[in-house]
Parts: sequence; C-alpha cells; structure tokens
Amino acid sequence: MTDPKNPTQINIELNEEIAQGTYSNLAVITHSSSEFVIDFVRIMPGIPKAQVKSRIILTPEHAKRLVAALQDNIAKYESVHGTIKEVKGSGPAIPLSFGGPTAQA
Repeated sequence: MTDPKNPTQINIELNEEIAQGTYSNLAVITHSSSEFVIDFVRIMPGIPKAQVKSRIILTPEHAKRLVAALQDNIAKYESVHGTIKEVKGSGPAIPLSFGGPTAQA
C-alpha cells in the first residue's frame, strides 16, 4: 500500500524466515550485457566443497545503485566504528570461473 502523500513509497514485508538471514563469506559476481549476477557462497574451513546460498540477479542500473548504497553505508559505518581493515590474503584463493567476467568480493 502506498502513502497518499508520497505515491512512490513502497510497503516492504519481511517474513521470519528471510529475516533470519543467510551467512556468506564469498561473493562471486558475473555479468552479461543485460544483467549482473551475484552468487553468495559459504566456504567452511577444511571442507573442499562450497555451496551457493543465494543468487541475486540485477539490472546494470540497479547494480550501480547497489554499489553506491554500499559505499554510503560503509562510510557511515566507518564514521562510527573506524576504518574497516582489509586483511590481504585472508580470503579464499580459489580460481572461480563461470564462463564470463568474474570478480570476487
């Protein structure tokens, strides 16, 4: 339902199962000319197999808005909690290729 004063306002529902969240410690990003695909993966130490826990498909425009929103939220977080330290080499060094340009985050 929309607010009559703000017709672009959207009522977003969050059910209990989704509210629990899903832990991920690796994101694999691929793209085509029309979409970005982000696979959220959970890698566990000592286990040679990892599973994609969630896949999000975005338009290029929405992917760019997501990046801007993440940058804004990281800046706000760091202004309160201090700089987030990146530990080089601490993440998985697994060569992943799904047939397109990839990046890891």
